[in-house]
Amino acid sequence: MANTHNVTEFIFLGLSSNPEVQKVCFVMFLLLYTAIVLGNFLIVLTVISSRSLGSPMYFFLSYLSFAEICYASTTAPRLISDLLAERKAIPLWGCMSQVFFIHLFGGTEIFLLTVMAYDRYVAICKPLSYTTIISRQACALLVGAAWVGGFVHSLAQILLIFRLPFCGPNVIDHYFCDVLPLLKLACSDTVLIGLLIVANGGTLSVISFVVLLASYVVILLHLRTRSSAGRRKALSTCGAHVTVVTLFFGPCIFIYLRPSTTLSADKTVAVFYTVITPLLNPVIYSLRNAEVKKAMRRLWVRAMKLEER
Repeated sequence: MANTHNVTEFIFLGLSSNPEVQKVCFVMFLLLYTAIVLGNFLIVLTVISSRSLGSPMYFFLSYLSFAEICYASTTAPRLISDLLAERKAIPLWGCMSQVFFIHLFGGTEIFLLTVMAYDRYVAICKPLSYTTIISRQACALLVGAAWVGGFVHSLAQILLIFRLPFCGPNVIDHYFCDVLPLLKLACSDTVLIGLLIVANGGTLSVISFVVLLASYVVILLHLRTRSSAGRRKALSTCGAHVTVVTLFFGPCIFIYLRPSTTLSADKTVAVFYTVITPLLNPVIYSLRNAEVKKAMRRLWVRAMKLEER
């Protein structure tokens, strides 16, 4: 089927048509996005500059925080600017780029969370072999594999969408470009492509989520043999990770496991996984982790001393 993109731009309806609500949302989302960037950047900076955070777990955490900044930046800046714009338009190429980068960074985050679960499994269930299995080279390979996996997932999504003909209408009832709202606007039969998108996006989320849950079940079973102090420390670390996984995968499964359908709740759910979850990740990891809090305090003290000079 030949590409017939008669539509050269798309118009977003956004979160609300009420001017007063838009002004309130502008301030709120500007503050949230600023907090996302600063919070996740602080984690990256803390891990890079702290010798005490040299373990693989924090290495993976720094890349997860970097992916969170990139992921939020694909939607939040345009959402914020559009809240004050009378006409919320995006060119076709911009829309396709947004789809690509959302799924690139979102897919990478899924794989990074899976890698982090594997790291916790090895650390808790095979502690004597931990440094051998999760070596520096293995860490680099696992992070590289996560980015490659995200790229392959995103490329598959964009190739499926780009093949669709868009000949009108061009109004998207959303605040960013994504596969399901675009399927709704295509002027051709999208049943097969919708199923392929679900197979790629929805199935990836479900399988990864099941694998993550299974790994933590194994960890919990293994912890029965540990001392109470050892259990508390391991559960504290795993608890933060499980919280992040649940907050990220829940909304994603709700959105991407439905072929060619959109619901009124989709925009609200999308706000959660594109803005709220990236904000919660640094909060969850820093507040529940004593080593990260200590490293942040040391970083702050060093920064204050440099200012005094």
